[in-house]
Amino acid sequence: MPVTPFHLGVGLVAKALLRGSFSLMVFAWSQVLMDLQPIIALTTGKGEVHGWSHTWIGAIAIGAVATVTGKPLADWVLRLVAPRTKAAVRVSWWVAAGSAFFGTLSHIVLDGFMHSDLHPFAPWSETQPWLGSISYGGVYLLCVVLGTLGAAGWIAVTWWRSRSPKPPNTTPATSSD
Repeated sequence: MPVTPFHLGVGLVAKALLRGSFSLMVFAWSQVLMDLQPIIALTTGKGEVHGWSHTWIGAIAIGAVATVTGKPLADWVLRLVAPRTKAAVRVSWWVAAGSAFFGTLSHIVLDGFMHSDLHPFAPWSETQPWLGSISYGGVYLLCVVLGTLGAAGWIAVTWWRSRSPKPPNTTPATSSD
């Protein structure tokens, strides 16, 4: 699945389940970085479409890059969109790392069902353990279903939390006397 938004379905489920312990922005950034090598191969006609970047070693290296670049990028975006009246929302390094590595490693698994030129264990083995065990259409359907469930779950939890009574303000009042 070079350059596809379908991988975000897995990320939406993770976001719905993990909430603030998962960054959908860093996850999405890791998907973009994973597909840079295939984009270059497709546009230049040079190299394998699912080459080094689509191995476990490549996914770990790209996960590290996605962590280091994705955290500051996500923090910057959150500063732009967060209301100024609220405390600054930031992505921790642990959340960035977990989201990035989950993104790159899940990318290998999803693409591994469909692409015969993907060899996750290279350079040691050309084994493709799950190739064809789910059809192209099945992988896309899985991603759409997961994305729909994840988005619905996230919306439902957000709505439910917005209805919960807020705890009383425990900040002591200040006096000017």
